[in-house]
Amino acid sequence: MQKIYLLLLFILIKLTTFAQSQFAIVDSFKTELAKATTNERKIEILGMLSRTLMNSNLAEAEKYGQQMIEVAEESRDRKLMVKSLIINGERYGYLSGKKDNISKAISYYNQALELAKKNKLDEQMISAYLSLSEVHRSMPDLEKALNFCNQAYSYMGLVKNDSLSARVHLEYGSVYLSRNEKILALKNFMTAIRMGEDLANDYLLRASYAKLSGFYAAIEDYDKAIDYQVKAYDKLNFIKNGQTVYARIQDLTKIGDLYTAKKSYDMAMTWYERSLKLADSIKYEPIKALAYRSIVNNYLAADQPQKALTYFNEHPQLKQFLQTVNFGHFIDQSYGFIYSKLGNYDSAKYYYAKVAPFFEHDVNPSNLFGYYYQLGMLHKKTKEYDKSLGYLLKAKQLSDSLRQLQTMSFVATELDSLYQAMGNYKEAYYYSSLNVKYKDSLDKLGKEKDLLQIEVDDEQQRQDRIAKELQEKKRKRHNIQYMLITIGITSLFILMVMMGMFKVSAATIKMIGFFAFLMFFEFIFLIFKKNIYSLTEGEPWKDLAFMILLAAILLPLHHWLEHKVIHYLTTHNRLTASGKGLRDRLFKKKIVMEKTKES
Repeated sequence: MQKIYLLLLFILIKLTTFAQSQFAIVDSFKTELAKATTNERKIEILGMLSRTLMNSNLAEAEKYGQQMIEVAEESRDRKLMVKSLIINGERYGYLSGKKDNISKAISYYNQALELAKKNKLDEQMISAYLSLSEVHRSMPDLEKALNFCNQAYSYMGLVKNDSLSARVHLEYGSVYLSRNEKILALKNFMTAIRMGEDLANDYLLRASYAKLSGFYAAIEDYDKAIDYQVKAYDKLNFIKNGQTVYARIQDLTKIGDLYTAKKSYDMAMTWYERSLKLADSIKYEPIKALAYRSIVNNYLAADQPQKALTYFNEHPQLKQFLQTVNFGHFIDQSYGFIYSKLGNYDSAKYYYAKVAPFFEHDVNPSNLFGYYYQLGMLHKKTKEYDKSLGYLLKAKQLSDSLRQLQTMSFVATELDSLYQAMGNYKEAYYYSSLNVKYKDSLDKLGKEKDLLQIEVDDEQQRQDRIAKELQEKKRKRHNIQYMLITIGITSLFILMVMMGMFKVSAATIKMIGFFAFLMFFEFIFLIFKKNIYSLTEGEPWKDLAFMILLAAILLPLHHWLEHKVIHYLTTHNRLTASGKGLRDRLFKKKIVMEKTKES
């Protein structure tokens, strides 16, 4: 039962995703906007402004969003017009906890799709379909999400854009994961990773690693989930832009969340503290809301509701953020939930009653389920069974529509015990039987999860085996190249010596000698460079020091040896005894062969 409580608080607080850019650079965006001379650049900056301000000033965000549409319309560039509509949909998608925001996001995406269709812009159509899939997945309406994903895939044959194709596979993976079709999810995520590796695209690889982290978290392999989230975090070392530091803060918090799920609560706190420390360094308070939310969640997961309440009160940034984005009602729900955990039922009822109109009319199905379930549990604790029954039946209806077996089982369990407390054993038996059915399905999924883990391990081994095979092929290819280079250098030296044995111009010998010695010493440099990592461990200053030392030894030796050898070959008797002997033997052999043919 603790698990469902944790899930519900996670839903109610994790309402939005921060835009990749943040308020700290809003002024610089405005400065860049004033300097922008092309419509493309204006759309780009207005898009960043409107998405950023969704987290701090909704009115300003709307103003810049509409200005972006106006610039695109005036340009009459259809691609820019589609882009402006998709960006406007994205900024409302960040706040998908409310139905009104979802409706606005879908409206913008549909407008973008129709415009792209009308003008036969295939890549823009794919982007619009992917956006529609994502927003329906967040509702969740997984059938529609899969349908939009299929539509996007159907147009991939018309475009040559590998990055866009990888995005399709990532969205497919996310949809299949939400539908509990984990094998298909894994295959699509792995495909996206392979495409990212082929393209050497750090942005795409980072997104793929983050998705795989979510996949492993879903099958409760938290160590691998942490591994992939850390890999996504490390990819930020290769992504240098004004957004990187904000992504780092978010990643540190996500890693902490995975440790919370693993029940390593102290370790989770260390990552949250790192996130907050980095946020302090850029002096941007709103982004701390992510870590504050997670710390409250961490205390509740550890069954420490009093610490959760104290922390919630002492760090108002989370509440300020929720109020800024018009989600202040979730603050009251949070208080209701925490007070219910503390056993302060009157205070809990007060806060739940305060937000009732908002939850009845304005939130998405997931948040509404959480509200009904929490109220059902609250009234069950206070033995107000009729009220508890009403809310739990509403929660059951929503859980059935969401098709989440675990929540369906939790609700059936509570209805079973509630009807028993009310003396209605017939209904209690019905919900007990229903719960057995759900548990059988969950057990089946559990076995499938075991099978999935085997298949995941097999897939990982296959990937490792492929990587080793590629590495071995690469090693063999390099060895062949080293052998050919060695043969080539040896042949040049032999040719140079042979020229010294015969009457060949000194200029020719010097030219061959120059290239022979150049290749020889550069080859020595190459060998040393390939084998110094064990000494320097990739430290740039150590690499530089070693190469300077090597050059100090080899360069003088190169010049001295080249000078001595070429001088000897060009100043001594040009037709040496060895040369004469070789000539006599060759010509003698030729004469004997001719006489043999004549006879």
